[in-house]
Amino acid sequence: MNNVNYQKLLDALLEQIKEENERSGRPATLFLHSCCAPCSSYVLEYLSDYFEITDFFYNPNIEPEEEYRHREAELERLIGEMHPAYPIHFRAGRYDPSEYYDAVRGLERIREGGERCFACYRLRMEEAARHAADGGYDYFTTTLSISPLKNAAKINEIGRELEETYGVKHLPSDFKKKGGYQRSIELSKEHSLYRQNFCGCVFSKREREEEER
Repeated sequence: MNNVNYQKLLDALLEQIKEENERSGRPATLFLHSCCAPCSSYVLEYLSDYFEITDFFYNPNIEPEEEYRHREAELERLIGEMHPAYPIHFRAGRYDPSEYYDAVRGLERIREGGERCFACYRLRMEEAARHAADGGYDYFTTTLSISPLKNAAKINEIGRELEETYGVKHLPSDFKKKGGYQRSIELSKEHSLYRQNFCGCVFSKREREEEER
């Protein structure tokens, strides 16, 4: 992994995008993969000053379905309660946990934060990149880097690879920086958002239960 300051890269890029928006008279478009409402709260607040955003909830790693639907509904509710500079649109992805199990086959015993998680990042980010390319969006990215438990360098590495594959620009990020993670906690309280204590998959849930015991 490298020591790139992705927040610094993003700051510079957002200044360019702001200038382009002013020249064109319209915002750039962003297809944003979201993992949950709490993680999305700060990212949406931050990026909606620069982009018209389509917020995409696609997380086949989450089980059971009741948990998935709860998180999906919370994200849609959050978007409805926000007052962004530019519009935010909600889009629900399909829910098929078999896609997740296919992606992580053989990695089930690896602890959270390793190769199993990297395969899960790629699964969700690739679906977002595919939609972004098909829809003619200017950029795509994911909210995943806001979590202190997620590997921002790996997320951005995957994003660059998908940019080359699908021909849509990846927006670099490390959203936990500049107080982003703390701000997400504040916004979660303001909107009374449901905050889960595990990432979503059965493996992360099992690890949390073991830690609590």
